[in-house]
Amino acid sequence: MDVVKTHIDTAAPAHAEASILIIYTGGTVGMVYDEKHHLVPFNFSQILQKVPELSNFKYMLTVLSIEPAIDSSNVAPSDWLMLANLIRDNYSDYDGFVVLHGTDTMAYSASALSYLLENLEKPVIFTGAQVPIGRTRTDARANLISALQIAATKVNGKSIVPEVCIYFHNLLIRGNRAKKVESRHFNAFKSENYPLLAKAGISIDFYESAILPHPERPLHVHQQLDDNVAILKLFPGITPQVMRSVLEAPGLRGVVLETFGAGNAPTAGWLLEMLEDAISRGIYILNVSQCDEGRVDQGRYETSKFLLNMGVIGGDDITTEAAITKLMFVLGLDLPATQTRELLASNLRGEISI
Repeated sequence: MDVVKTHIDTAAPAHAEASILIIYTGGTVGMVYDEKHHLVPFNFSQILQKVPELSNFKYMLTVLSIEPAIDSSNVAPSDWLMLANLIRDNYSDYDGFVVLHGTDTMAYSASALSYLLENLEKPVIFTGAQVPIGRTRTDARANLISALQIAATKVNGKSIVPEVCIYFHNLLIRGNRAKKVESRHFNAFKSENYPLLAKAGISIDFYESAILPHPERPLHVHQQLDDNVAILKLFPGITPQVMRSVLEAPGLRGVVLETFGAGNAPTAGWLLEMLEDAISRGIYILNVSQCDEGRVDQGRYETSKFLLNMGVIGGDDITTEAAITKLMFVLGLDLPATQTRELLASNLRGEISI
């Protein structure tokens, strides 16, 4: 994998209002049509031709293009570590960062980066598009322009959004609160359990009470993720064979258990025995609701009290995307069991409401 750097001249260094690093990983946002009408990755040295509005900003822009581009369906934990390290290596040189990424796994990537980038005090804004930048009715230009504006915005010399976010179709969402909900319309992402951080109209209105405070410590970029994890979605009629295929997978260390409603599960004896056996073998089980809204409240109903008593960890109102990446992150810290359980149940980066 190579990284190609491109400088975009929109302002002289002495007159620049902000310096922004754009990291292009792949996805629809950076695709154009060639002579044979095939979609191919965009050459970012020509970005001012496709997005001439950028010339109106006094920003110093640099693009790092990952080659070959990564289809978001192929994104892996190693790519999240690569992105975190690119931000670390360039952190002191830029006021903010915009990550161009495919929409299918953007919520996973934004969640993972939120954990890896501890004590973040600059914006890391993920954005993308539903329609390629080379199409007439593309949403790529508007998403990119607003993401850059947000990344450049400061109040009293400090970035207004010191966290990992997703900007899409006029909405700024905390990255580890986002879910992709649309594949055919422009409003692809929602945050059901947490307020918006900003909304773009004629101007960009920031909702500062919802934004994380600036950290008091310097940035720390974590270097380990443990991908020995799984997602197990319960459904009426689930069989012991299906449960066993997940819970007895070789090397498994953690499971996101997608339960019903407020964290409820069937009370069949064999199912509870399998979960209890997995926990006794040191597997961490994080209970996440299948509902887009609401939260896990273990013990509220009889059908979740069993989970609470056996040691299943309640995930509160976390999304599945934030939960599975949180498992990877916390398990990657390789801490004793008590500390691991405590971190999994704690609010680390605004991913749960406590």
